[in-house]
Amino acid sequence: MSGPQIITLGCRLNIAESEAIREIIGREMADGQDDLIVVNSCAVTAEAVRQTRQAIRRAHRDRPDARIMVTGCAAQTEPETFTKMAEVDAVIGNRDKMDPAHYTAHASEKARVSDIMAVRETAPHMASAFAEHARAFLEVQNGCDHRCTFCIIPFGRGNSRSVPAGAVIDKARELVGAGYREIVLTGVDVTSYGPDLPGAPSLGLLVERILKGVPDLSRLRLSSLDSVEIDERLFDLLAHEPRMMPHLHLSLQAGDDMVLKRMKRRHSRAEAIAIVERLKAARPDISIGADIIAGFPTEDDAMFENSVRLIEQCAVVHGHIFPYSPRAGTPAARMPQVDRAVIKARAARLRSACEAQRESWLRSLIGSRQSVLVERNGLSGHAENFAPVRFATPQSPSSIVPATITALENGALIAQEAA
Repeated sequence: MSGPQIITLGCRLNIAESEAIREIIGREMADGQDDLIVVNSCAVTAEAVRQTRQAIRRAHRDRPDARIMVTGCAAQTEPETFTKMAEVDAVIGNRDKMDPAHYTAHASEKARVSDIMAVRETAPHMASAFAEHARAFLEVQNGCDHRCTFCIIPFGRGNSRSVPAGAVIDKARELVGAGYREIVLTGVDVTSYGPDLPGAPSLGLLVERILKGVPDLSRLRLSSLDSVEIDERLFDLLAHEPRMMPHLHLSLQAGDDMVLKRMKRRHSRAEAIAIVERLKAARPDISIGADIIAGFPTEDDAMFENSVRLIEQCAVVHGHIFPYSPRAGTPAARMPQVDRAVIKARAARLRSACEAQRESWLRSLIGSRQSVLVERNGLSGHAENFAPVRFATPQSPSSIVPATITALENGALIAQEAA
């Protein structure tokens, strides 16, 4: 094989950064690439850390002579977990992972992890991107200034810092020039974009500048948003700008006010419902996704039922359900825990509630006309509202096709190209 092997776990931001790491290593290292495996880890749950260890062992079995270096959030938050593994040659923290010097064989220390909280500078180099089928994901922000009681990620990513708009626009132009019709802005806490930059621009202002500065960009989408940080400028764009896709993923986490308070979230149940109602009133075709945690410490049956009802009241059709798992060093890990079997059952119930909403929503789209971005296989794609679509006949990859929805089969809409 040519170049380093990159194994990525976790979020889309990790995937974007893996591509940046591949590019940096390829550009800066003259040799020592072909025998290198970089594992870009995730720390969001205990299961994610377990999967990282499993990936390391599998990589060593497959390529016993390769050097394995572990980076990412789990490497940053618990480096000792990986320095103890015989399969691992080096552990590289999130602050250090874009420095090619840390990937060389002759570096002296096994753990190369510096203080992520000391990072303060804005970071134009963070404008990394990766392509997933016909769309590209563009990193515009990293880190988080909030301290939700369940979350270890701020200790893996550091404080919030933003990519200057000029660097974002330059990268967006490059992606459009390479043929991408849709860009997704991503980060750890995207709605916190801007306060660290001169003039403290907002995410809404960044979106305005991208749309103006990259007129050939057909579709712009946002990754997970904190509902309480959707200001009027961003709301107006989501509600009325045709190049902004009618699809929003919200970091809701729970549907009960006491649980939200114990999570140290900054919104209430009523506020979450209100923002969704406002969005749907302004743009009826908008689809809603949400992150929701099952079995947060102290969650009783009544609190859990409030989360189930929230899925129905917000019509969540793109649900990401996370069974709670304690992360060492977080306040929630010290709270009274819910039984693991109960957590598993609650997660299944939340997934079922999301699936019921999704099934009803997809069926409601039968007979409608949708604008579909065709994936590279030419046979599938996603509508503007991110509904999955399959074509009866092959289409041109990366094209945007007007289509009539004729049926629903196995969780995907069936489309016929419109005449």
